[in-house]
Amino acid sequence: MLSASSSISSARAFAPARVAKRASATRGPVKVSALTCSTADFKVGLSLEIDSNPWRITEFMHVQPGRGSAFVRTKLRNLLTGNINEKTFRSGEKFELADVSKETMQFTYMDGDDYMFMNMETFEELRVPPVAVNKFVKEGMDCAIVQWNGKVIGCEVPNPFTFTVTETDPGLKGNTASGGDKPATIETGAVVTVPLFVNVGDQIIVNTDEGTYKSRA
Repeated sequence: MLSASSSISSARAFAPARVAKRASATRGPVKVSALTCSTADFKVGLSLEIDSNPWRITEFMHVQPGRGSAFVRTKLRNLLTGNINEKTFRSGEKFELADVSKETMQFTYMDGDDYMFMNMETFEELRVPPVAVNKFVKEGMDCAIVQWNGKVIGCEVPNPFTFTVTETDPGLKGNTASGGDKPATIETGAVVTVPLFVNVGDQIIVNTDEGTYKSRA
């Protein structure tokens, strides 16, 4: 016959072991590191985020001096202000890529002071404040709407483009190729410097990147 103490020992031997509960992983948003690049990845059109501003490379040149370290000389356009700065970086220096996207949309109409653009495939509309709109935008024009971190920061127009002169001083006879210039207002309200022979109603070709007259259409 088993004693009471033996029965207790047997019960303990066959009792299920206690399993410690594993702490559950903390749930929440996972922070993803921003994409980066180095000077070896530079190309015209690449967008970088420098000093909390989006910049686009317009020109660059790798330089290997006879003495000293290699470097890269660049021209960058600030996508917020349009200003172009020259900057020099050490070869191999790393940068954060700017979260910049472009979408082709057509300027359809004005709603108060805002410009209304439409994606002609999805018919989705986008309201753009005047501060972000290029001065050469005209109704019916297909433009590239530029967004940075989900915010519209610019509107790129075709280059070059043909516009009609709506206001300027009368042209002078004999001034057909050179001999001075004058301001002319085009249909978007922008003012372009043109030769003296250009008249109201003339169609002119404009470099929309530089805002300069190229020729008569």
